[in-house]
Amino acid sequence: MASVLLDRAFAHFITLGRLDVYYPGGDRRVYVGGPGPQAGLWIADGETVRALLLDPALKVGEAYMAGTLRPVGCTLYDLLHVLMLNVMRRSPAGERIFGSLRYIARTWLQDNTLRRARRNVAHHYDLDSRLYRHFLDGDMQYSCGYFPTGNETLAQAQAAKKHHLAAKLHLSRPGMRVLDVGCGWGGMALTLARDYDAQVTGITLSVEQLHIARQRARAAGLDGRVRFELLDYRAVSRQYDRIISIGMFEHVGVAHYPAFFATMRAALRPDGVMVLHSIGRREGPGVTNPWIDRYIFPGGYSPAVSEAVGAVERAGLWLTDCEIWRLHYARTIAHWRSRFAARRQQVARLYDERFCRMFEFYLVVSELAFRVQGHLNFQLQLVREIDAVPLSRDYMYAPQPTAVPDQDGVAALRA
Repeated sequence: MASVLLDRAFAHFITLGRLDVYYPGGDRRVYVGGPGPQAGLWIADGETVRALLLDPALKVGEAYMAGTLRPVGCTLYDLLHVLMLNVMRRSPAGERIFGSLRYIARTWLQDNTLRRARRNVAHHYDLDSRLYRHFLDGDMQYSCGYFPTGNETLAQAQAAKKHHLAAKLHLSRPGMRVLDVGCGWGGMALTLARDYDAQVTGITLSVEQLHIARQRARAAGLDGRVRFELLDYRAVSRQYDRIISIGMFEHVGVAHYPAFFATMRAALRPDGVMVLHSIGRREGPGVTNPWIDRYIFPGGYSPAVSEAVGAVERAGLWLTDCEIWRLHYARTIAHWRSRFAARRQQVARLYDERFCRMFEFYLVVSELAFRVQGHLNFQLQLVREIDAVPLSRDYMYAPQPTAVPDQDGVAALRA
């Protein structure tokens, strides 16, 4: 009975492309919509069929991790391309029901108190750093690269990203005090100190990231100009000339936006500048995919630009510049997927096969979210005073201060 219901669901669901489904017992059904990608799907048992009927947004990923759902005659990317493209046009009934419930509960799901924030960060960012070295660039940039021409290598795109954001900070004199909120493994902070003569404080809740960032500062001879602290953004008490935050805002939670921007405003000197770089969504407020929330980024949420801007306005900050990046993150993740695939055996030795399938699924759905589901990156430049930045944007496109080495060539420094 469950297979009959799933058959009807797929017949209603597939409006673009073609999906061949191999049901338990050997039955094959073909679903064809308008022109689009093609894929095949094998389902191992009735339990998986029932799970897909009930909550596909969660259960597709879980079944792939368990090995009870597999692509047939195609790649995982091909399969998820068909599914994610179609879900944007017509969500399955189970997803509509559970999605509505998740939206109602999203304030609770994103209630990232200090205790929960620490636990959530540890879940993903305190994984063995060797995992990230296997697929990131040598500078360990775990955020969207910038591809001005589209032909950049991963290392070049990440260097271009850092320079572009640094230019928006308008570091107009040597020795400016910069706060890096959510500093990761320290790459941006080290770049600002080395190439822009800034005095940088980086804060993170990840013990693993803190250890590596401090190690890198010592190895680069920059520990006198960069310091890293295990500190929540709510505990920031000093004022800074500049504040940068890259890929951290997704972990704040909508209910905590007022506290976040109030804290940032208080930490910014009257003539200071803040630049916020975050993942966002085109279609307006929504919810985090439940599989991503459970297995990858618990408590995470990529907001609509309107949600962020509204919180900025209520905090009494000037929004002096907003830039949208569309396919840059899709290109970045495509590089990560290729590098992860090339080192999959090493990752399996670190963890296991189930972990590898989980991480593959995460990278594929993330790339496709930017290609077919309206995800984007936005950068907000924020100030307290109206005249804190020049009248035009020309300063944002000044020449790069120094040549940035190919960080993949100095990866040994990070070991």
